[in-house]
Amino acid sequence: MLKQEELERIERFIKGLSDDKENAFVESLFSEGENNNYLRHHLETVWEIMLRDKALPEVNLSHLLDRVHHIIRKNEIMKRQKPLQKFIRIYMKAAAILLLPLLIAGGLVYSYLGNHGKSISDQQVSSTIYAPLGARVSFNLPDGTTGMLNSGSHLSYSLPFTNNREIKLEGEGWFKVSHDENHPFEINTGNSKVKVLGTSFNISAYPVENYVEVVLQQGKVEFMNNNGDKKVTMFPSERLVFQNGNINKSVTDPTKYNAWTEGKLVFRGDLMAEVARRIERWYNIKIIIADKELEKYSFRATFLDDTLEEVLRCLSMTSPIRYRITPRRLLDNGTYEKEKVTIYLKK
Repeated sequence: MLKQEELERIERFIKGLSDDKENAFVESLFSEGENNNYLRHHLETVWEIMLRDKALPEVNLSHLLDRVHHIIRKNEIMKRQKPLQKFIRIYMKAAAILLLPLLIAGGLVYSYLGNHGKSISDQQVSSTIYAPLGARVSFNLPDGTTGMLNSGSHLSYSLPFTNNREIKLEGEGWFKVSHDENHPFEINTGNSKVKVLGTSFNISAYPVENYVEVVLQQGKVEFMNNNGDKKVTMFPSERLVFQNGNINKSVTDPTKYNAWTEGKLVFRGDLMAEVARRIERWYNIKIIIADKELEKYSFRATFLDDTLEEVLRCLSMTSPIRYRITPRRLLDNGTYEKEKVTIYLKK
């Protein structure tokens, strides 16, 4: 039979309070549950008890669904492997967690917690979604808000979420916010906040770049700094930049700023420094601009599923630049440094 310690680990997993070691244990337990006679017998027993008793405890399992989404998205952006093996591994792991609400919510929760007169804790639990460098990750939040994170970004939020729709963002994200007039959606970037009711927009807030950029496609948002003494309302097709305490707003074409969600790398008169930053994030590389004079050059182009070398070759054909690619190198600590691209002025 299942040990008391194992039941306690499962309880913590259901609450969303388990650590990485406990997560791995529970996921492994249920992914191999078919071969575990003790687990199968226990589930069958408590399931029958649950069916006979209508007074079941209410359990909020939205954090488990979020974990499933996170596992699927995280694995989707891994390096390509054999398609069938990759498909089986990703979705079997996700299925193992999806079975928990079906088999545990009324069963183990009822037998382990219900008999002791307890209920699931309302304690807030933090959840984080990551987009590794060189990758883009789609997400679905518990309130129905959808979107995508760009390379090197992450967002975090607390559960339960639907009544307190506040997230923290580092990096760049595209959001399509589910409308809820009674519960505004708020994005905290560290030194500023964006407040919306229901809209679609792009926000870039990479800490190393020391500015926040918001581009609104639909709806209406309210931007403010942390002190609350600077507040600006934005309307569709407007771009706002917050840097060094100053807010600048202008009219723009939003499609340029959300093209990355469709796998497009778009430049519309962008200067070399901006082009270099975006290529760095897109391909997870390091760009060195060798000649300062290059900073005044601007570029206009659209790339879709192009390799790094194809992008560089195209840029060199339309401007007086040449480049050198330095492959990744194994460092003394066992890690690899990023691939480097040095851009020179063609003379």
